[in-house]
Amino acid sequence: MGNATELNVNNWEKEVSQSEALTVVYFWHQQCPWCFRLTPIFDKVAEEYVGRIKFAKLNVLESSTNQEVATNMGVMSTPTLMFLCNGRPVGQMIGLMSKEELSKTLDDMLRRYKICIKQSTDLRNYIV
Repeated sequence: MGNATELNVNNWEKEVSQSEALTVVYFWHQQCPWCFRLTPIFDKVAEEYVGRIKFAKLNVLESSTNQEVATNMGVMSTPTLMFLCNGRPVGQMIGLMSKEELSKTLDDMLRRYKICIKQSTDLRNYIV
């Protein structure tokens, strides 16, 4: 697994929704041939970005509750990488990608993430 946190419904809130770091969630499953090819790339990039981005994995077929999390996040296929800022989706990549393509996207997300913090609004303050 390397530097990626294994996610499930029990730790999603703590690891993703409450995370103050830019978080990349990899939605995958063991029967997915494209996931089989992407996983080593994801793991390698996770090592290279330690301390700058939080990496996590959610096996969508591990349980019905994991499937529900993926569905609630709008994931329709695997592999999907979702980029979240303060638990809110800010970007997504679907399908197999090269290490170079993933690294370029992560660098772009890191630049955007600085803006994301400034523009995030806690909606709970506006609920009547």
